[in-house]
Amino acid sequence: MNRLLQYTAGIIFSLCLMIVLLFTSVEAAVYWIPGYFEKEYTKYNVAQTVSMTTDDLLDITGEMMSYLRGKRDNLHVETTMGGVEREFFNAREIAHMEDVRGLFLGALSIRRGCLMVMALCLVVLLLLKTDFKRTFPRAVCAGTGIFFFLSAVIAIIISTDFTRYFIMFHHIFFKNDLWMLDPTTDMLINIVPEGFFRDTVFLIGFIYLFSILLIFAICLFLMGKIKRKHLAA
Repeated sequence: MNRLLQYTAGIIFSLCLMIVLLFTSVEAAVYWIPGYFEKEYTKYNVAQTVSMTTDDLLDITGEMMSYLRGKRDNLHVETTMGGVEREFFNAREIAHMEDVRGLFLGALSIRRGCLMVMALCLVVLLLLKTDFKRTFPRAVCAGTGIFFFLSAVIAIIISTDFTRYFIMFHHIFFKNDLWMLDPTTDMLINIVPEGFFRDTVFLIGFIYLFSILLIFAICLFLMGKIKRKHLAA
């Protein structure tokens, strides 16, 4: 019974870890990689499309990303487009971005909750006097293996028809049609076209799967090391 509780706590820890890694991969892709937005804007000729300088466009992007993290109260941002001073985002775009911010901040809250559960699992394992070198790597390996398989399957499915699943995502997570923007009137869809989202989703997937594989490899290494010591004893 004690061993079962140990493995259960270890697997719950690893599942929470996978959720933490997922949301951290999203954050890493859009916040931690220097020059990512500039590279994507150059790739899709965004500055020319919206008649802005690259510096002004990156300033707008910075304000938008600060808003998503809750570091800015609103998205009423003034800029220069085609030599004319104007507010960049219109009312519909601002309303949609409020929904997006809700999702993003919600994800960060879930990540914090998972970190708390992970800490609790470690406490439980300590109270159960768990042999961390033997039990913990096996439990984490099992959890990461399951998540890697599921993530790989999902990634393959999405890659077959990104547009379809991109639309499906919006139908699932948004309860209105504010995400259906018009490129002739809404600048948001022009600065982050579908190609940008495709590149970003694939980047997130790469970071996430690489992180899972790294943890899985570390666990396998530790298990192998313990096994070799046991055979040598």
